[in-house]
Amino acid sequence: MAGKSDIVSPGLYKVAALVISLGVDRSSKVLQYLGEAELERVMMAITSLGSVPNNERYEAMQEAYTLALAGSAIISGGVEYTRQLLARSVGPRRGAEILERISASQQLSSFEILKNADPAQAAGLLAEEHPQTIALVLSYLEAKLAADIMTNLPSDLQVEVTLRLANMERVSPNVVDVVERGLKHKLSGVISVAGFRETGGVAFLVKMLNQVDRGVQKSIFDSLDPINHSLVEEIRANMFTFDDLVKLEDRTIQRIMRDVNKSDLALALKGAPDKLRDLVFRNLSTRAAETLREEIEILGPQLAKNVYAAQRRIVDIVRSLEEKEEIVIAGGGGAEYAVIS
Repeated sequence: MAGKSDIVSPGLYKVAALVISLGVDRSSKVLQYLGEAELERVMMAITSLGSVPNNERYEAMQEAYTLALAGSAIISGGVEYTRQLLARSVGPRRGAEILERISASQQLSSFEILKNADPAQAAGLLAEEHPQTIALVLSYLEAKLAADIMTNLPSDLQVEVTLRLANMERVSPNVVDVVERGLKHKLSGVISVAGFRETGGVAFLVKMLNQVDRGVQKSIFDSLDPINHSLVEEIRANMFTFDDLVKLEDRTIQRIMRDVNKSDLALALKGAPDKLRDLVFRNLSTRAAETLREEIEILGPQLAKNVYAAQRRIVDIVRSLEEKEEIVIAGGGGAEYAVIS
Protein backbone atom coordinates (compact mmCIF):
# COMPACT_ATOMS: atom_id res chain seq x y z
CA MET A 1 0.00 0.00 0.00
CA ALA A 2 1.35 3.36 -1.03
CA GLY A 3 0.50 5.23 2.16
CA LYS A 4 1.77 2.59 4.57
CA SER A 5 3.83 3.81 7.50
CA ASP A 6 7.37 2.45 7.59
CA ILE A 7 6.99 1.37 11.23
CA VAL A 8 3.77 -0.62 10.73
CA SER A 9 3.68 -4.07 9.12
CA PRO A 10 1.44 -4.46 6.02
CA GLY A 11 -1.02 -6.68 7.86
CA LEU A 12 -1.31 -4.37 10.84
CA TYR A 13 -1.66 -1.40 8.48
CA LYS A 14 -4.67 -3.03 6.83
CA VAL A 15 -6.26 -3.67 10.21
CA ALA A 16 -5.71 -0.04 11.24
CA ALA A 17 -7.13 1.17 7.90
CA LEU A 18 -10.22 -1.00 8.40
CA VAL A 19 -10.76 0.23 11.96
CA ILE A 20 -10.49 3.86 10.84
CA SER A 21 -12.91 3.18 7.97
CA LEU A 22 -15.54 1.67 10.26
CA GLY A 23 -15.68 4.77 12.43
CA VAL A 24 -15.57 5.02 16.22
CA ASP A 25 -19.01 3.49 16.96
CA ARG A 26 -18.72 0.37 14.78
CA SER A 27 -15.03 -0.32 15.33
CA SER A 28 -15.34 0.05 19.10
CA LYS A 29 -17.82 -2.83 19.11
CA VAL A 30 -15.39 -4.99 17.13
CA LEU A 31 -12.40 -4.10 19.30
CA GLN A 32 -14.18 -5.25 22.46
CA TYR A 33 -13.41 -8.81 21.37
CA LEU A 34 -9.63 -8.27 21.19
CA GLY A 35 -7.25 -9.10 23.98
CA GLU A 36 -5.42 -6.16 25.57
CA ALA A 37 -2.11 -6.98 23.83
CA GLU A 38 -3.81 -7.15 20.41
CA LEU A 39 -5.73 -3.97 21.16
CA GLU A 40 -2.53 -2.10 22.02
CA ARG A 41 -0.88 -3.22 18.75
CA VAL A 42 -3.82 -1.96 16.70
CA MET A 43 -4.00 1.32 18.63
CA MET A 44 -0.26 1.86 18.22
CA ALA A 45 -0.63 1.38 14.46
CA ILE A 46 -3.49 3.88 14.32
CA THR A 47 -1.58 6.55 16.27
CA SER A 48 1.32 6.25 13.83
CA LEU A 49 -0.88 6.88 10.76
CA GLY A 50 -1.23 10.42 9.48
CA SER A 51 -4.01 9.63 7.01
CA VAL A 52 -5.36 6.70 5.00
CA PRO A 53 -6.24 7.31 1.31
CA ASN A 54 -9.67 6.23 0.09
CA ASN A 55 -8.38 3.45 -2.21
CA GLU A 56 -6.48 1.84 0.65
CA ARG A 57 -9.55 1.95 2.85
CA TYR A 58 -11.45 0.28 0.03
CA GLU A 59 -8.87 -2.51 -0.21
CA ALA A 60 -9.03 -3.08 3.54
CA MET A 61 -12.82 -3.26 3.44
CA GLN A 62 -12.71 -5.77 0.58
CA GLU A 63 -10.36 -8.04 2.49
CA ALA A 64 -12.75 -7.89 5.46
CA TYR A 65 -15.62 -8.97 3.13
CA THR A 66 -17.66 -5.82 3.77
CA LEU A 67 -18.94 -3.08 1.50
CA ALA A 68 -16.58 -0.23 0.71
CA LEU A 69 -17.43 2.98 2.53
CA ALA A 70 -18.85 5.79 0.40
CA GLY A 71 -17.02 9.07 -0.09
CA SER A 72 -13.66 10.08 -1.50
CA ALA A 73 -12.20 12.05 1.38
CA ILE A 74 -9.14 10.84 3.23
CA ILE A 75 -9.94 9.74 6.76
CA SER A 76 -7.33 10.52 9.40
CA GLY A 77 -6.10 8.38 12.23
CA GLY A 78 -3.85 9.89 14.86
CA VAL A 79 -3.88 10.25 18.63
CA GLU A 80 -7.31 11.89 18.96
CA TYR A 81 -9.03 9.17 16.92
CA THR A 82 -7.24 6.56 19.05
CA ARG A 83 -8.37 8.28 22.24
CA GLN A 84 -12.03 8.30 21.12
CA LEU A 85 -11.85 4.70 19.95
CA LEU A 86 -10.36 3.45 23.20
CA ALA A 87 -12.90 5.40 25.26
CA ARG A 88 -15.76 3.71 23.38
CA SER A 89 -14.14 0.26 23.43
CA VAL A 90 -12.84 -0.15 26.97
CA GLY A 91 -13.94 2.98 28.84
CA PRO A 92 -12.21 6.34 29.39
CA ARG A 93 -9.97 5.32 32.30
CA ARG A 94 -8.63 2.06 30.85
CA GLY A 95 -8.37 3.72 27.43
CA ALA A 96 -6.25 6.52 28.86
CA GLU A 97 -3.94 3.99 30.51
CA ILE A 98 -3.52 2.04 27.26
CA LEU A 99 -2.86 5.25 25.32
CA GLU A 100 -0.27 6.24 27.92
CA ARG A 101 1.51 2.89 27.49
CA ILE A 102 1.41 3.30 23.70
CA SER A 103 2.97 6.76 23.96
CA ALA A 104 5.65 5.50 26.33
CA SER A 105 6.44 2.61 24.00
CA GLN A 106 6.71 4.89 20.98
CA GLN A 107 9.10 7.16 22.88
CA LEU A 108 11.33 4.18 23.81
CA SER A 109 10.85 4.36 27.56
CA SER A 110 13.97 4.56 29.70
CA PHE A 111 15.25 1.90 32.08
CA GLU A 112 13.64 -0.80 29.90
CA ILE A 113 15.54 -3.52 31.75
CA LEU A 114 13.45 -2.95 34.90
CA LYS A 115 10.23 -3.98 33.15
CA ASN A 116 11.27 -7.62 33.39
CA ALA A 117 13.14 -7.39 36.68
CA ASP A 118 11.96 -8.75 40.00
CA PRO A 119 10.65 -5.71 41.97
CA ALA A 120 12.47 -6.77 45.14
CA GLN A 121 15.78 -7.09 43.26
CA ALA A 122 15.20 -3.75 41.52
CA ALA A 123 14.51 -2.12 44.88
CA GLY A 124 17.68 -3.64 46.25
CA LEU A 125 19.68 -2.20 43.35
CA LEU A 126 18.17 1.24 43.75
CA ALA A 127 18.14 1.47 47.56
CA GLU A 128 21.73 2.73 47.70
CA GLU A 129 21.02 5.55 45.27
CA HIS A 130 19.99 9.11 46.14
CA PRO A 131 16.19 9.50 46.61
CA GLN A 132 16.08 11.95 43.68
CA THR A 133 17.67 9.33 41.43
CA ILE A 134 15.21 6.67 42.57
CA ALA A 135 12.31 9.05 41.97
CA LEU A 136 13.53 9.74 38.44
CA VAL A 137 13.84 6.02 37.65
CA LEU A 138 10.35 5.25 39.05
CA SER A 139 8.83 8.09 37.06
CA TYR A 140 9.90 6.38 33.83
CA LEU A 141 8.09 3.15 34.71
CA GLU A 142 4.45 2.12 34.56
CA ALA A 143 2.65 2.93 37.81
CA LYS A 144 2.14 -0.73 38.78
CA LEU A 145 5.84 -1.60 38.48
CA ALA A 146 6.83 1.63 40.25
CA ALA A 147 4.41 0.71 43.05
CA ASP A 148 5.91 -2.77 43.39
CA ILE A 149 9.43 -1.36 43.61
CA MET A 150 8.34 1.36 46.07
CA THR A 151 6.77 -1.33 48.29
CA ASN A 152 10.14 -3.07 48.55
CA LEU A 153 12.11 0.05 49.50
CA PRO A 154 12.87 0.81 53.18
CA SER A 155 10.08 2.86 54.81
CA ASP A 156 12.23 5.96 55.39
CA LEU A 157 13.32 5.91 51.76
CA GLN A 158 9.69 5.56 50.62
CA VAL A 159 8.92 8.94 52.20
CA GLU A 160 11.96 10.63 50.66
CA VAL A 161 11.15 9.27 47.20
CA THR A 162 7.48 10.25 47.56
CA LEU A 163 8.44 13.87 48.30
CA ARG A 164 10.72 14.06 45.28
CA LEU A 165 8.19 12.43 42.96
CA ALA A 166 5.58 14.97 44.04
CA ASN A 167 7.85 17.88 43.15
CA MET A 168 9.17 16.45 39.89
CA GLU A 169 7.91 18.08 36.70
CA ARG A 170 10.04 18.17 33.55
CA VAL A 171 13.42 16.47 33.20
CA SER A 172 16.04 17.27 30.58
CA PRO A 173 17.31 14.38 28.44
CA ASN A 174 20.82 15.36 29.52
CA VAL A 175 19.94 14.80 33.18
CA VAL A 176 18.39 11.42 32.35
CA ASP A 177 21.52 10.49 30.40
CA VAL A 178 23.72 11.35 33.37
CA VAL A 179 21.56 9.23 35.70
CA GLU A 180 21.54 6.34 33.24
CA ARG A 181 25.32 6.39 32.89
CA GLY A 182 25.66 6.36 36.66
CA LEU A 183 23.40 3.30 36.95
CA LYS A 184 24.58 1.55 33.80
CA HIS A 185 26.54 -1.12 35.65
CA LYS A 186 23.46 -1.91 37.73
CA LEU A 187 20.59 -1.58 35.28
CA SER A 188 22.29 -2.33 31.95
CA GLY A 189 19.68 -0.10 30.33
CA VAL A 190 19.95 2.07 27.26
CA ILE A 191 18.07 5.35 27.32
CA SER A 192 16.78 6.93 24.16
CA VAL A 193 14.92 10.16 24.82
CA ALA A 194 13.92 12.45 21.99
CA GLY A 195 13.13 15.51 24.08
CA PHE A 196 12.04 16.82 27.44
CA ARG A 197 9.56 14.54 29.16
CA GLU A 198 7.11 15.27 31.97
CA THR A 199 7.83 12.93 34.85
CA GLY A 200 6.53 12.28 38.33
CA GLY A 201 4.20 14.80 39.90
CA VAL A 202 1.15 14.30 42.09
CA ALA A 203 -0.85 12.64 39.28
CA PHE A 204 1.81 9.92 38.96
CA LEU A 205 2.01 9.56 42.74
CA VAL A 206 -1.74 9.01 43.00
CA LYS A 207 -1.64 6.37 40.28
CA MET A 208 1.30 4.62 41.94
CA LEU A 209 0.04 4.82 45.53
CA ASN A 210 -3.36 3.50 44.47
CA GLN A 211 -1.54 0.27 43.61
CA VAL A 212 0.65 -0.26 46.65
CA ASP A 213 -0.36 -2.29 49.69
CA ARG A 214 -2.57 -0.30 52.06
CA GLY A 215 -0.09 -0.87 54.87
CA VAL A 216 2.61 0.80 52.77
CA GLN A 217 0.19 3.64 51.95
CA LYS A 218 -0.47 4.21 55.65
CA SER A 219 3.21 4.11 56.54
CA ILE A 220 4.08 6.66 53.85
CA PHE A 221 1.22 8.99 54.79
CA ASP A 222 1.90 8.76 58.53
CA SER A 223 5.58 9.64 58.02
CA LEU A 224 4.94 12.25 55.36
CA ASP A 225 2.12 14.11 57.13
CA PRO A 226 4.31 15.97 59.69
CA ILE A 227 6.72 16.92 56.89
CA ASN A 228 4.24 18.05 54.24
CA HIS A 229 0.61 17.89 55.38
CA SER A 230 -0.73 19.74 52.34
CA LEU A 231 0.86 17.19 50.00
CA VAL A 232 -0.75 14.31 51.90
CA GLU A 233 -4.11 16.05 51.67
CA GLU A 234 -3.69 16.63 47.94
CA ILE A 235 -2.78 12.99 47.31
CA ARG A 236 -5.65 11.70 49.46
CA ALA A 237 -8.10 13.98 47.66
CA ASN A 238 -7.25 12.31 44.37
CA MET A 239 -7.22 8.72 45.57
CA PHE A 240 -10.03 6.23 46.11
CA THR A 241 -9.40 3.86 49.01
CA PHE A 242 -11.44 1.22 50.81
CA ASP A 243 -12.42 3.76 53.48
CA ASP A 244 -13.90 5.96 50.72
CA LEU A 245 -16.69 3.40 50.28
CA VAL A 246 -18.45 5.24 53.09
CA LYS A 247 -18.95 8.19 50.70
CA LEU A 248 -20.86 6.16 48.14
CA GLU A 249 -24.62 6.14 47.70
CA ASP A 250 -26.64 3.12 48.79
CA ARG A 251 -27.44 2.21 45.18
CA THR A 252 -23.74 2.25 44.34
CA ILE A 253 -22.90 0.00 47.29
CA GLN A 254 -25.65 -2.41 46.25
CA ARG A 255 -24.18 -2.64 42.75
CA ILE A 256 -20.67 -3.22 44.09
CA MET A 257 -21.85 -5.91 46.53
CA ARG A 258 -23.16 -8.00 43.63
CA ASP A 259 -19.58 -8.52 42.36
CA VAL A 260 -17.74 -8.79 45.68
CA ASN A 261 -16.60 -12.17 46.99
CA LYS A 262 -18.33 -12.64 50.36
CA SER A 263 -15.20 -14.07 51.98
CA ASP A 264 -13.25 -10.99 50.85
CA LEU A 265 -15.99 -8.75 52.25
CA ALA A 266 -15.89 -10.39 55.67
CA LEU A 267 -12.10 -10.17 55.80
CA ALA A 268 -12.05 -6.58 54.52
CA LEU A 269 -14.49 -5.43 57.21
CA LYS A 270 -12.27 -6.73 60.04
CA GLY A 271 -11.29 -3.58 61.89
CA ALA A 272 -13.26 -1.32 59.51
CA PRO A 273 -14.99 1.72 61.08
CA ASP A 274 -18.52 1.13 62.36
CA LYS A 275 -19.85 3.69 59.90
CA LEU A 276 -18.50 1.67 56.96
CA ARG A 277 -19.77 -1.62 58.39
CA ASP A 278 -23.22 -0.14 58.93
CA LEU A 279 -23.29 1.10 55.33
CA VAL A 280 -22.55 -2.39 54.02
CA PHE A 281 -24.98 -4.13 56.37
CA ARG A 282 -27.91 -1.87 55.51
CA ASN A 283 -27.41 -2.55 51.81
CA LEU A 284 -27.69 -6.31 52.28
CA SER A 285 -30.77 -8.36 52.98
CA THR A 286 -31.43 -9.08 56.67
CA ARG A 287 -30.33 -12.67 56.23
CA ALA A 288 -27.19 -11.77 54.23
CA ALA A 289 -26.21 -9.11 56.79
CA GLU A 290 -26.59 -11.58 59.68
CA THR A 291 -24.53 -14.20 57.82
CA LEU A 292 -21.80 -11.63 57.17
CA ARG A 293 -21.68 -10.64 60.86
CA GLU A 294 -21.26 -14.29 61.81
CA GLU A 295 -18.46 -14.77 59.25
CA ILE A 296 -16.60 -11.73 60.63
CA GLU A 297 -16.81 -13.10 64.17
CA ILE A 298 -15.71 -16.58 63.11
CA LEU A 299 -12.61 -15.18 61.37
CA GLY A 300 -11.00 -14.13 64.64
CA PRO A 301 -7.70 -12.16 64.60
CA GLN A 302 -6.22 -11.66 61.12
CA LEU A 303 -2.90 -10.42 59.76
CA ALA A 304 -3.17 -6.82 58.63
CA LYS A 305 -1.64 -7.64 55.23
CA ASN A 306 -4.45 -10.16 54.54
CA VAL A 307 -7.11 -7.63 55.50
CA TYR A 308 -5.50 -4.99 53.29
CA ALA A 309 -5.29 -7.44 50.37
CA ALA A 310 -9.04 -8.16 50.63
CA GLN A 311 -9.79 -4.44 50.78
CA ARG A 312 -7.61 -3.89 47.71
CA ARG A 313 -9.55 -6.52 45.76
CA ILE A 314 -12.80 -4.74 46.56
CA VAL A 315 -11.36 -1.38 45.49
CA ASP A 316 -10.26 -3.03 42.23
CA ILE A 317 -13.88 -4.09 41.66
CA VAL A 318 -15.01 -0.50 42.22
CA ARG A 319 -12.49 0.75 39.65
CA SER A 320 -13.51 -1.98 37.20
CA LEU A 321 -17.18 -0.98 37.47
CA GLU A 322 -16.19 2.65 36.94
CA GLU A 323 -14.20 1.73 33.83
CA LYS A 324 -17.25 -0.07 32.45
CA GLU A 325 -19.27 3.07 33.29
CA GLU A 326 -21.66 1.15 35.51
CA ILE A 327 -20.84 3.56 38.31
CA VAL A 328 -19.24 7.00 38.34
CA ILE A 329 -16.66 8.15 40.85
CA ALA A 330 -16.37 11.85 40.19
CA GLY A 331 -13.08 13.05 41.62
CA GLY A 332 -11.75 12.33 45.10
CA GLY A 333 -12.06 13.65 48.61
CA GLY A 334 -15.51 15.07 49.29
CA ALA A 335 -16.80 14.78 45.73
CA GLU A 336 -20.23 13.43 44.81
CA TYR A 337 -20.55 9.72 44.05
CA ALA A 338 -23.43 8.37 41.98
CA VAL A 339 -24.77 5.48 39.94
CA ILE A 340 -25.72 5.92 36.31
CA SER A 341 -29.40 5.11 35.92
